[in-house]
Amino acid sequence: MKQFIAKFALVVRDYDEAIAFYTKKLSFQLLEDTRMSDSKRWVRIAPPGYEYGQCEILLAKAADEVQLQAVGNQSGGRVFLFLYTDDFERDYQNLFDQNIKIFRPKSTEPYGTVAVFEDLYGNLWDLIQPIR
Repeated sequence: MKQFIAKFALVVRDYDEAIAFYTKKLSFQLLEDTRMSDSKRWVRIAPPGYEYGQCEILLAKAADEVQLQAVGNQSGGRVFLFLYTDDFERDYQNLFDQNIKIFRPKSTEPYGTVAVFEDLYGNLWDLIQPIR
């Protein structure tokens, strides 16, 4: 048996503001933006260096008040996403250059170099360069 996670949904307030943040500030790739109805789009993004078959993020616009309350707090205030990098210093500097809020500054841990940052909604991300 072989399984893998292909996508996960990230609930957002607005498609266009989320696309702008991830593509302009974090240099993510916009893989698809297809209109499904007047209020729903199929929007897929992925980090730079994405290759077909790797995990993607599906931006899902909140459709009601319950979903809106989850925007920025999908993990109850814990780190939600883990962004691995091949060049920590480059990407850490980019966070500063793009005025992205650093929640916990750079530290060296047994598994690698890590910092915690917030996305535009307040979701916490680990930026990690793992020890190989």
